[in-house]
Amino acid sequence: MVMGQDIQPPEEARPDVPERVSGDEPLLAARVHRPSDLMRLLAGLLAIGLVIAVAAFAHATTSGLEEDINKGAGGAPDVFVKIAGLVSSIAVLLVPVAFAIERLIKRDGLRIADGVLAAVLAHGVTLATDLWVAQAAPGTIQDALTQPASGGGLTDPVHNYLAPVIAYMTAVGMARRPRWRVSLWAVLLLDAFTMLVAGYTTALSIILTVLIGWTVAYGTLYAVGSPNVRPTGQTLLAGLRRVGFRPVTALRAEGVPDSSDSGDRGRRYIVTLEDGPPLDVTVVDREQQAHGFFYRAWRRITLRTITTRRSIVSLRQALEQEALLAYAAIAAGANAPKLIATSELGPDAVMLVYEHIGGRSLDSLDDDDITDELVRSAWRQVRALQSRRIAHRRLTGDAILVDRSGRVILTDLRGGEIAAGDLILRMDIAQLLTTLGLRVGPERTVAAAVEVLGPDAVADCLPLLQPIALSRSTRATLRKLARERSAREREAVLAASEAAKHERELAKAEAAAAAAEPTAARAETKAEKKADKKAEKRALDTALDEAREEDLLAQIRQQVLLIRPQAPVEPVRLERIKPRTLISLIAGAVAAYFLLSQIAKTPLSTVSQADWRWVAVAVLFSAVSYLAAAMSLLGFVPERVGFWRTVVAQVAGSFVKIVAPAAVGGVALNTRFLQRSGVRPGLAVASVGASQLFGLGAHILLLLSFGYLTGTERSQSFTPSRTVIAGLLTVAVLVLVVTAIPFMRKFVSTRLRSLFAGVVPRMLDVLQRPLKLVTGIGGMLLLTAAFVLCLDASIRAFGHGHQSISYASVAVVFLAGNALGSAAPTPGGIGAVEGALTLGLLAVGLPIEVATPAVLLYRLLTLWVPVLPGWICFNWLTKREAL
Repeated sequence: MVMGQDIQPPEEARPDVPERVSGDEPLLAARVHRPSDLMRLLAGLLAIGLVIAVAAFAHATTSGLEEDINKGAGGAPDVFVKIAGLVSSIAVLLVPVAFAIERLIKRDGLRIADGVLAAVLAHGVTLATDLWVAQAAPGTIQDALTQPASGGGLTDPVHNYLAPVIAYMTAVGMARRPRWRVSLWAVLLLDAFTMLVAGYTTALSIILTVLIGWTVAYGTLYAVGSPNVRPTGQTLLAGLRRVGFRPVTALRAEGVPDSSDSGDRGRRYIVTLEDGPPLDVTVVDREQQAHGFFYRAWRRITLRTITTRRSIVSLRQALEQEALLAYAAIAAGANAPKLIATSELGPDAVMLVYEHIGGRSLDSLDDDDITDELVRSAWRQVRALQSRRIAHRRLTGDAILVDRSGRVILTDLRGGEIAAGDLILRMDIAQLLTTLGLRVGPERTVAAAVEVLGPDAVADCLPLLQPIALSRSTRATLRKLARERSAREREAVLAASEAAKHERELAKAEAAAAAAEPTAARAETKAEKKADKKAEKRALDTALDEAREEDLLAQIRQQVLLIRPQAPVEPVRLERIKPRTLISLIAGAVAAYFLLSQIAKTPLSTVSQADWRWVAVAVLFSAVSYLAAAMSLLGFVPERVGFWRTVVAQVAGSFVKIVAPAAVGGVALNTRFLQRSGVRPGLAVASVGASQLFGLGAHILLLLSFGYLTGTERSQSFTPSRTVIAGLLTVAVLVLVVTAIPFMRKFVSTRLRSLFAGVVPRMLDVLQRPLKLVTGIGGMLLLTAAFVLCLDASIRAFGHGHQSISYASVAVVFLAGNALGSAAPTPGGIGAVEGALTLGLLAVGLPIEVATPAVLLYRLLTLWVPVLPGWICFNWLTKREAL
């Protein structure tokens, strides 16, 4: 361990008087942004949303609740109601003032300032909510949150004095003190009861008021930070004295990684005693437990339950689990730190006291220091744990300690399990294979594992050897290595290409100098070009084969398969649901709701009155779009690829587009198609990337151009519209923001550098073939024109009798809707495209009874009708190994 801040007693303290030992930890910040405050803020926002949803859609329920309350309140004595109202009105103001005086006496004025700030913000939120309910909210929400007042008008939807009081009480921490908490809830319940009985409010209004005050309080605390109540070094030393130790100094152990994998591991100290060996002490508090909560909750949602741990446990449960694992590991014969004491450090922290182990973690060792015996020793510790069905669950480099004698010790057992299942035990083996493979290579790692565990146990873990089964830090390391490997391969191919071109130029120069007759030289030009292409292809293929590297997991699999060729390699499905699938399902549900609502608003008479001549024109332009898509792709592929087969591939893309997001499915299919057509993988990716990059640029230019025309078509002066100017200013501001923030600038520059490394050389090859460039540009323009004319024909099919809109306006609506559809995570942009097109047509003056069926017809012809032909084309290409 690397030592950090030294927490020592004052110089005048005598070592033989342990009660005078004190300490502090200057590294702790005065204020911290607690994840628990953020979780409560998000929970409050969700609850507010649910209350508003109930008010909006459950009108019968809210009305019945109000009737029941009014009937029950009718029997309450009027005198009692008035007295209770007077007492609660006074108490709801006196209790916060009394608590403020008590805090000021104890010199805790900063907490009072936090409460005042939260109260002011809550008052502003309540005023904004009252204004929204009165002027903009649906009538059902207004009816649920208000009722007629005795003096005329309506009651307040949210109470402007109660929400600030709740925010103040929550922010100053009254709820954490039992006596004050009882007083707080008694006053609030009495005040709510009197207002309900007197008819000054509704039940949902009371609930919404409490939630707003509570949510604003935790939002304020998270924004400004809360006073740091984590136990200091002095608290730690006092706790050690309570359990019978006589500490002298405490040194904070630095170098502990701070990630979602290990954020709950606590702070480490090395404590020296007056007599006896030093101690290793771990302090865990509630805030450290909450670290990484959202990541663990997300993993719990997306992964199978058997592979995940509980997202959060209490301090008592964490203490008991670590103690149990420590004793169980030692009983199993594994080298683990010996737990000798545990204790609470106040209500929000605990400490675990271990015997001190001097040594270094595996991550801090040099590669030369990691011997084969050390690797075998690590595997022996895992074998000892698994012999008693104990899973470590986090066998990363910082959890494996090597002491001065070379003995391997497993630390960080808090996340482990006893009586673990086979799947969890195999995950441990897969994790340690990867951890050691990153340091000593797959050959040595697999050889040591087979020697200690046996070939069968190692082979059984192959289905678990996948990134999702590994720790977060290990996955990050593998991604970094993959990026470095791709960069090396790309540089090698580019270097080979440059060398091949240079050799050809020298050969041509020598041939030109040796040629006696120009006619003979011209006769050999075609043959030379063909030979040059073959030579370049051979050189690039050779360079790619030499530069290609397999990732670490694949290398480990190969080493295991050399020993057990029949070992299962099919990955076990660990994900309950993939993140992209989850997002697509949610977006798809929203899109389905939107489509059904739009279809329900479209009467059948509108469909029957459609002009079928314009429908036929729309079908024609929809078919033309596939020819244009093939031209736009082939224009950026210098190699010879069949045109009609490319058209069939674009039709197949209509089927793929339904099962994958619009911006992903087409790219993957075209890349695969080019590879199967004889284009090398790297060049196929570059060709599709060049097509997409050029298409993006053309899309932006066309959008700005048609937007400019739309803004000037009704004016004699050729001045741009305010929308275009606002759009340009927005783009300029975004560019300035990206270039001003360091991490965003680095992210964009890294992506652009990788893009220019592959796409730009491909663009240069295309520029040398003017016919190809014209084909690509013409295909893109024809593709846009085909979709615009298809949408325009759909509008005209339902718009007879209405004033038609210009082609420029239709083009702007299509380009904007298509951009939103490409960004949407739903397959084919379902929902996003329909909404954008409908709103765009309404914005340019088309009535809703025309815009809605026109958009549905356009999407039917360009998205849904081609699905069956696309499926047929997809299967046809697959059978002929063209995909």
